[in-house]
Formats: sequence, C-alpha cells, structure tokens
Amino acid sequence: MLAVTGALVVLTLPATDLRLALPDNGSAPHASTERRAHDTISDKFGPGFNGPLLVLTGAENGTRAASSRADAQVVRKLRTLRDVQAVLPPQPTSDPARHVITVLPASGPDSVRTGRLVSDIRETGAGIREATGATLSVTGTTAVDIDVSNRLSDSLLPFVAIVVGLSLILLMTVFRSLVIPVKAAVGFLLSVGASLGLVVAVFQWGWLADILGVPHSGPVVSFLPIILIGVLFGLAMDYEVFLVSGMREERAHTGRARQSVVDGARHNVRVVTAAALIMFTVFTGFFPLDDSLIKPIAFALAVGVAVDAFAVRMTLVPAVLALAGRGAWWLPAWLDRILPDLDVEGAGLRKAAPADHKEPQPVS
Repeated sequence: MLAVTGALVVLTLPATDLRLALPDNGSAPHASTERRAHDTISDKFGPGFNGPLLVLTGAENGTRAASSRADAQVVRKLRTLRDVQAVLPPQPTSDPARHVITVLPASGPDSVRTGRLVSDIRETGAGIREATGATLSVTGTTAVDIDVSNRLSDSLLPFVAIVVGLSLILLMTVFRSLVIPVKAAVGFLLSVGASLGLVVAVFQWGWLADILGVPHSGPVVSFLPIILIGVLFGLAMDYEVFLVSGMREERAHTGRARQSVVDGARHNVRVVTAAALIMFTVFTGFFPLDDSLIKPIAFALAVGVAVDAFAVRMTLVPAVLALAGRGAWWLPAWLDRILPDLDVEGAGLRKAAPADHKEPQPVS
C-alpha cells in the first residue's frame, strides 16, 4: 500500500505545474504548412504576431473628436504595459464613436505572459474610463482562448467535488461501508493526478517528447482534464464495483473478512484485467496520430486506465481492505439508518426465508 501510494504521489507532483490552453498552429506537426508558417512569423516578426489582441474602444458622448482624443490616450496607456511589443493605430468601424486597436504581445499566444497582458489591459480599462470616459474591451482569438481555458480551469475543482461526492454516497449505499467509498475516491484522485502529472512531464515539460513523437511542448489542452476525469471516473468505478462486489459476496456467504478479499479478487481480477487491456489498447491506438488535440488526450486516458486498473484497483484496493479487516465493512449506525438499503446481495431474502428452508449447496 505504501509503495503504490508513494509512487502515485511522486507521479502526481508535476501536475502542480499544470497550465491549460487551447492549441494553435504552434502545436501542429513540424512538416505541416501551418506549423512552418507559424514558426516563420515568430522568427521574422516576433511570437506576438501569431496572437494579436483586439481592443475595442468607444466614447460615451459618441462624437468623432472625443473618440479620437480618447483613442490617443488609450494607445499611450497600452504602450506602457509590460510585454507589449507594438500598438497599431486605431481602425475605424461602422460606428464613428468606436475604434479597434490591435495590440501585439511580445510573447506567443500560449505564453503565461500573454495571459497576464490580457488581464492587465482589462484592469487598465477602469482607469481609462475614469480619465477619458471611453470604454475598453479585449477580444480576438487569443483572448477568447485564454478566457475559455480560464473558465474550464475554474470549473475543474467543483466538477471533481461533485463527481467524487456523488460516488461516495453511491458506494456507501451499495456496500454499507465507510472505508470502501473513501478508499475508492482517494484511489481515483491518485489515478487522475498521476495521469495529469505524466501529461505535464511529456507534453508541457518535453520529457521524452522526441521519443514519443510529441511535436511541441507547451500548455495542456484546456478541456483534457474534464474529459480525463469524466471517462476515467466511469471506468474506475466499474473496476471498483467488479472487484469489491465479489469480495462483499464472499464475506456475506462466509463471514471471513480477510479471506473474502483474497477469494473475491481471485474471481474478478480476470474481468478487470480484460476490460482494462481493451480500453488501454483503444486509447493507445489514437496516440500515433499527429493531432495536437487527440494525442495528449489519448495518452492521458491510456495512462490513466493502466494506472487505475493495475496499480489502484488490483493492488491498492485489496491491500487496504486486507489491512482494514472487518473494519472495512463498518458503517456508523446513524449513517446506516439514513442511507437507503439497496440489499444488492439479497440478504433480506435469506432472513425472510422459512426456518425449514435449505439453500442449495454450491457445486464444487
């Protein structure tokens, strides 16, 4: 138990440096035309030319003269911000009181500094409005990608809390145990953390990138954690139910806590192994594709399934239950009264059977 837990915690450590972004042409294969164009623009003009920011300004009184004076002050203010390479002259729109100002960052679209620049421009908007009366908004593909990534990143923890919380209630109701759902949730979080840690090491830090054929090292696809958590949660809970239901059935029939773990695991480990190998093969089959979206997702899912099935469910789960003994099937009385009794093993039917009824003996 200590060996598996320690190894998974070590694999999880790189996930603390996780950065999310949507892929651009800089993550395309080196031989593709879009990647060559992206690299050429970055080399000749600077990385910011691949991700310009569009700033929309507007004067409150709506006159052209007031708008021009406000735009001049906006341009001067934008040029003083950090990581700004150039600010292009305002371009008119169909509304004479509104203009579009193009800001070229000094860093690429997927850089942390570009994200900070977008935040700085928006924070500057309040001061500009007080000084000039002009409103200021930031848009463009780069700003939209940053906003989407930030929104997905902010929703990650609530999503995990809801998923894990519901699984705790469901497993507690089915198995009438406190240790089993807590152990299942912790094991799932370790599997997700180890998978994200390996993704960060390979796709963000560039470890083994050449060997694995990763064309670009940078932020992770922003919706990868959501997909990984959703898919891996379903598979992990399937494996958990397969294994633990067999152990619970053995314990209900024999009353022996430790031996039921051994016998239940022996009966169901083949099913979990076959299911895990099938899903691992399916996800691995997508990894050779030179696609900046599919490649990291396939890698994360393949690694996550392998870690969860073989390290967590087949090793950590039996170890914890064997160490807990009879305590693994303990549930506080007050909690037992609150939770509905699903009676998945049919214990209530055996209790309600007539006294002279004899259950059929299993055939050896």
